[in-house]
Amino acid sequence: MDHSIFLAKFWGWYLIIFFLILSFKPKRIKQFFNNLNDEKHLTISSFIAIIMGLLNILFHNIWEPNWKLIITLMGWITLLVGLSLFIVPKRTIAVLKFINIKLVQLIYTLLFLIGLFLLNMVYGIVPV
Repeated sequence: MDHSIFLAKFWGWYLIIFFLILSFKPKRIKQFFNNLNDEKHLTISSFIAIIMGLLNILFHNIWEPNWKLIITLMGWITLLVGLSLFIVPKRTIAVLKFINIKLVQLIYTLLFLIGLFLLNMVYGIVPV
């Protein structure tokens, strides 16, 4: 299977599932930020983000102006957030909280639409 197709499926389903969980259980957002105040949760979260981002970049670092660029950007953003959480955790958590409070509806809707777009590119439900 092509790496682009696999990662489009992964990120597409991940974003849709993430959106649905947070839509039906909004308390999870607060729980996530509370867990980041605990050193072990912070370390595990940052390592998982670093690993996910790094694997994404190693398998898919394609900078073409098409849907594949979204997958590459998802990998780089994931890696940068993971590194930021590990290197400067307090500042990163503060920025994430600020963004979450100010732009929560916009961000989650955008992530949902990106997930739908990626899945559409893989499964071709709606012709583009």
